[in-house]
Amino acid sequence: MKNLTLLVTFAMALLLHQKVVAKNYSGSSSCMPCHAEQYNLFVVSSHPYKLSKASDARKRQIPLPKGYNWNDISYVIGGVYKKARFLDKKGYIITSGKKGEELKTQYNLEDGTWSFYHKGEKKPYDCGRCHTTGYEKSGHQDKLEGIIGTWKFPGVQCEACHGPGAKHSLTKRPEDIIVDKSSKACGACHYRGKLESIPSSKGFIRHHEQYNSLLSGGHKKLSCTQCHNPHAKAKFGIKKSCQSCHETVAMDYKESTMEKAGVSCVECHMPKAVKSATNKGKYIGDIRAHIININTSKKEKMFYKDKTNKPFSKNFITLDFACLGCHQGRDMDWANKMTDKGIHKLGKPQ
Repeated sequence: MKNLTLLVTFAMALLLHQKVVAKNYSGSSSCMPCHAEQYNLFVVSSHPYKLSKASDARKRQIPLPKGYNWNDISYVIGGVYKKARFLDKKGYIITSGKKGEELKTQYNLEDGTWSFYHKGEKKPYDCGRCHTTGYEKSGHQDKLEGIIGTWKFPGVQCEACHGPGAKHSLTKRPEDIIVDKSSKACGACHYRGKLESIPSSKGFIRHHEQYNSLLSGGHKKLSCTQCHNPHAKAKFGIKKSCQSCHETVAMDYKESTMEKAGVSCVECHMPKAVKSATNKGKYIGDIRAHIININTSKKEKMFYKDKTNKPFSKNFITLDFACLGCHQGRDMDWANKMTDKGIHKLGKPQ
């Protein structure tokens, strides 16, 4: 009887608690006890740090724009993988010096340089939809006028993709959490503009448009999670090799001149035609494109402008990005001749 009373009491408490927390977030740390493997991969990826409070970000030893100190900063955008940008005490993105003077305010982690970001503009922070967890477009986080919207947690935490987890953390039931493995789930943030186009800027695809590229290219029927572990840092989370699907091409490529030189499939089919922070050359950005298809015409240009003069990328990789990023002393005529010879079997005995 005593056990039954306890059971009924717990059941009633559970029902009451569920009503209260059904729409609530519990934080990524609540996922760790049951999902330690996923959590340990996630916590060292860049997702949780897309936005951080200054009090947390300063522990990562991030340099500040000239003339600023940590008392001037409310939040830091990024600061782990590619770049860091900074919000002032009113919530605006810092784009100039403290007295309005011209100043490079974006810090690039890969090479330690500084870049201009919307130089001199009064730039509100309106990126919360993709940079935070539990975002609402109304209001101003921390009552800072420059921040558009509010959130439960800064950064892309577990619940940004899996939905509010307080109920699941209590019940442990799979049906109380979202597990969406579709590309559309990733594409909710990894896109820009219209999905049927690929926006570009200054000779590169704009950053974090993987979904646009995927839908426009040769892998549009695949889901992101077929190749990527979504919890892990991108360069460590590749689940499948190209060879696992493209066996015939892989056999052709084996022992070829390019294969012996250590050139992998992605160097040509997924070149770094995307720029997030820095580029190392005319055809080398800092993020891989997801278009896959290569057009071997020497006359094709990868980028074009629409009727409104806005720049876009076509839905294929051109030979300059596929070949000339490495072969910098060559030209499009040479690249075209090489591909006409059959690049996958180049150098193999006939």
